[in-house]
Amino acid sequence: MSIYEFTVEDAKGGQVPLENYRGKPLLIVNTASKCGFTPQYKGLQELYQQWHDQGFEILAFPCNQFGNQEPGTNAEVQQFCQLNYGVTFPVFGKLEVNGKNAHPLYKYLCAEKRGLLGGAIEWNFTKFLVDREGNVVERFASKVTPDKLSPEIAKLVASQPVSS
Repeated sequence: MSIYEFTVEDAKGGQVPLENYRGKPLLIVNTASKCGFTPQYKGLQELYQQWHDQGFEILAFPCNQFGNQEPGTNAEVQQFCQLNYGVTFPVFGKLEVNGKNAHPLYKYLCAEKRGLLGGAIEWNFTKFLVDREGNVVERFASKVTPDKLSPEIAKLVASQPVSS
């Protein structure tokens, strides 16, 4: 199993198969607009600009499960990210990352790389690094800022996809 078996909703309610990202190193992040970690959007955008030309993608998933820190609509989230941080990476539709209504993608991510609370996501801006084959290779806590991820991203970008 890999992340390519999942489909997510974009901000307009359309279905996006993660198969579309096959062969690309990914950083998957649960985000929120009213969180102490929200300024990480700036660092995420910098990572995206640094590595995107080499195939790297960031997939952001807004979530309102932590302190009601993402109360807006999908359209409001999009506007916030673009106006305040100039975000150009995909920011998908809101979803849940924990509990019985957790999106299947997040159930999978948490099963693959456990954190401080076992499988559960501790807070907004938990990050998962995924290799070109769709394998979850690392999990980073909210407090790990995007600039600290560059060495790990460099390794994944340098690796070549396994030919099928």
